[in-house]
Amino acid sequence: MKLIILILLIFFTAVNGFSQKSSENDFRLIDKRALQIPDSLTKTTSQIATFFNNEFSSEKERVRAIFIWVASNIQYDVENMFAINFNEKNEDRAAKALTTRRGICSNYAALFTEICLKSGIKAVIVEGYTKQNGFVDYIPHAWSAALIEGNWFLFDPTWGSGYMSGGKFMKKINNKYFKVQPSILIQSHIPFDYLLQFLNYPITNHEFYLGKTKENKSKPFFNFIDSLKFFEQQTLIDQLLSTAYRVEKNGLKNSIIFDRLRQLKMEIEVYRQNKVVNLFNTASFEYNEGIRVYNDFINFRNKQFNPKRSDEEIQSMLDSVETKLNSAKLKLNQISSSEGTTINSNNLNLVKQLSKSIEDAQFQLKEQQDWLRLYLSKGESGRDGMFNKRTIFGIPIN
Repeated sequence: MKLIILILLIFFTAVNGFSQKSSENDFRLIDKRALQIPDSLTKTTSQIATFFNNEFSSEKERVRAIFIWVASNIQYDVENMFAINFNEKNEDRAAKALTTRRGICSNYAALFTEICLKSGIKAVIVEGYTKQNGFVDYIPHAWSAALIEGNWFLFDPTWGSGYMSGGKFMKKINNKYFKVQPSILIQSHIPFDYLLQFLNYPITNHEFYLGKTKENKSKPFFNFIDSLKFFEQQTLIDQLLSTAYRVEKNGLKNSIIFDRLRQLKMEIEVYRQNKVVNLFNTASFEYNEGIRVYNDFINFRNKQFNPKRSDEEIQSMLDSVETKLNSAKLKLNQISSSEGTTINSNNLNLVKQLSKSIEDAQFQLKEQQDWLRLYLSKGESGRDGMFNKRTIFGIPIN
């Protein structure tokens, strides 16, 4: 019996060893071809994506090629490791990494994600913080998620490219951070937004600190797939608001989370203020255009509608004025009804002044509309009489 058990253990060990070796061989074939991309074709993310699309037919092959290329070709920027900037655009982060071949986690993640997207792979950047050897880090981190053949997986091209030792970055590919199951990576990486945990039972920041990362079905079920779809359909402001809500709901456990929430609220305020400015500028433009057309009509009327135009063309001039003034007024009303937006006194006075100007213009427009309505109802002689009033002893007889 002991002999049989020993043989079975050896057999299963051999099978497992063969399976691991086969997987590594698969990686080596893909990695070798991915790293053979000519340097002339690595100037833009579009060039890299095109090359990988031509070389690899499946999503899992392409995402491996992207991961190994980014992890192998971008050098970690130790000097700027604390300089993650949430205001920086993702395309700028990716471009910087591609141009300088250096970067921090946000550059790695942005570059990986952008190449994925241009390769036809759905991907997003994930921002959060991490834990190593039981110690929660004090700086934020960024990694990526990609939808591969219908399932979400996580990728950390920064940690996958090497590690810090003695204040230096040691380059060494670590496949532990390639195509990781969300339930596994949550042990060391937690997003600020629990939506991006890609888990049906997301954990809180407090649980992450305690190491309680195992699935807990006693919690309410969270359908992250449907929530992601809904999030993608939201407007930018609604995305910012819902993200801020989830970040705060999951617990402000440390200063990193607090800073991220503060940044989100600043983005929300900037968005709202920009919306107010854009609405006001658009209203001003449409008001000015309306006044311009109105003045054209008055000048045309003073010339007794010469050179001749059709009734429809004359009427369309005032119709255009009405449309532009109504649109301008609508824009100002949207400013007044903008939820959560605080307008300073100077801007509020500008809004009131423009609103009063629009009302005055609409009053004058009505006078011209009434006059034109009467004009168009008359025959030729009657129309001519509206321009040339005949009088007896100064009293109009028309």
